[in-house]
Amino acid sequence: MAENTEKAVSETKDKRLRTVTGKVVSNKMDKTVAVEVERKVKHPLYGKYMRRSTRFMAHDAENACNEGDLVLIAECRPISKNKSWRLVEVLQRASVQ
Repeated sequence: MAENTEKAVSETKDKRLRTVTGKVVSNKMDKTVAVEVERKVKHPLYGKYMRRSTRFMAHDAENACNEGDLVLIAECRPISKNKSWRLVEVLQRASVQ
């Protein structure tokens, strides 16, 4: 019986964290980037799809991101007042002009 409860506890601790893909809009802070994530929502009355965006502050320990990069971020424990996401990887670098 004890083995079953231990297995159930380990399964709840090993849950998948939420990940989202977004574009870096600011890297002016130290070890932090602002990532804008866009989604499409349907208007309740007219049915037209509208773009809505959310800005997340993400922890970038190596300061690896630049503005315009496409990144993957994951939810984590609160690191500061506004920062509860961490950088997983840079998917695409911004083109240098």
